Amino acid sequence: MNYPKHYCGIFGIQGMPDAAKYAYSGLFSLQHRGQESAGIVTCHDGMFFKHHGMGLVSQVFTDAILRDHLRGDTAIGHNRYATTGNSEIRNAQPLSIQCKHGDIALAHNGNLTNTRALKAELEKSGAAFQTTTDSEVMLLLLAQSEAPLDQAILDMMDRVEGAYSLVIMTKDLLIAVRDPHGFRPLSLGMLDGNPVIASETCALDTIGAHFEREVDPGEIVIFEGNKKPRTLTARSHPKKSFCSFEHVYFAHPDSIIGGRSVYSIRKEMGHQLAREHPIEADLVMPVPDSGICAALGYHEESGIQFDLAFIRNHYVGRSFIQPTQVIRDFDARIKLNLIVSLVKGKRVIIVDDSIVRGTTSRMRVKTIKEAGAREVHMLISCPPHRYPCYYGIDFPDRSKLVAANHTVEEIRKNLGLDSLGYLSEEGLSQILGPGHCMACWNGKYPVTSKDAMAT
Repeated sequence: MNYPKHYCGIFGIQGMPDAAKYAYSGLFSLQHRGQESAGIVTCHDGMFFKHHGMGLVSQVFTDAILRDHLRGDTAIGHNRYATTGNSEIRNAQPLSIQCKHGDIALAHNGNLTNTRALKAELEKSGAAFQTTTDSEVMLLLLAQSEAPLDQAILDMMDRVEGAYSLVIMTKDLLIAVRDPHGFRPLSLGMLDGNPVIASETCALDTIGAHFEREVDPGEIVIFEGNKKPRTLTARSHPKKSFCSFEHVYFAHPDSIIGGRSVYSIRKEMGHQLAREHPIEADLVMPVPDSGICAALGYHEESGIQFDLAFIRNHYVGRSFIQPTQVIRDFDARIKLNLIVSLVKGKRVIIVDDSIVRGTTSRMRVKTIKEAGAREVHMLISCPPHRYPCYYGIDFPDRSKLVAANHTVEEIRKNLGLDSLGYLSEEGLSQILGPGHCMACWNGKYPVTSKDAMAT
């Protein structure tokens, strides 16, 4: 598949010497959520120190920067992919500002759906934007507020719409915020009695922090030194709508979301695929790494042999962010190398997490057929993507979504497959349970995008 862009990963820690090093490790484990830019802001003796850069965490930070520049026992960090705002250094987060509340730094995972209207209001009141991100809208709403910061956050939550998990830092406070729908994940941990905030629990594991709980939808959790954390709740209480694509693809398989292992959920998707699409075949093979768990589940349910016939080259960047189609095609070809002997003369089932545009899938199928496979079937561990996402996944508009413009049979023929099967929406709902957003499959949006309507 041509993967959609990830949204972002956020991290925060308070009360630990050399906090930037913990933030670095946390961001490193959240690298799968954003590879465009990275940044860390620290606080030392009431002063903020920050460093941002384009590229991977390991490319942006050096030992000297972490040791000598990013001083302090409190830090927040961010990995980014652009969903609102261009890919450039000025949009790298965390963002920070000096205002009546003192210095504030903010890191955001998600996407607002009413950015244009709010930005117009803020500019009319004299605000000057330094970035093109929706995250700065939230920061300026906080900066302009005359209310105490905790009430300013509640007021901001009344005005912004869409998806946002936030980590906010002042000279005294570390704050976690999750939108009332709970679109994006956000977890709390403790390390030597000090609070840690992270998009996913895998980041807590990396630094040895103990996972405490997830931040509830609409919850604000405020940490201040050794004081007992304070919690506030948003004034609105809409239906919970956690992003189901986190379970399908985005979240790391070793994370816990909604009290459940992402790994086990993806295997159950494979079990359900086998129940919905029984196929007589000789081999089940995943598209690594995204299809591995579901392929294992299909193997367990069906009894068909499992093998890693595709070997992934981990040193190739993600093809969808390359500047031209020629380079994207080249990257796609060298990203996965096929072990020909495993598929030659076999009836093969390929398992992947999704098909967005279909161009990469077509190339994979062609490679397997040219290697001598007798039959090639493909199974997808989610329903067909037919609608764009307004909440932080950079799915393209409907004109570029192959399932929005073609039937499953047409896609099958276009990809050159002997059969093509998707996990049903009913099957996915059964696995995930209530309280999930499935708008990218069924078009039932929990929050209407006013920005999209304005285009």
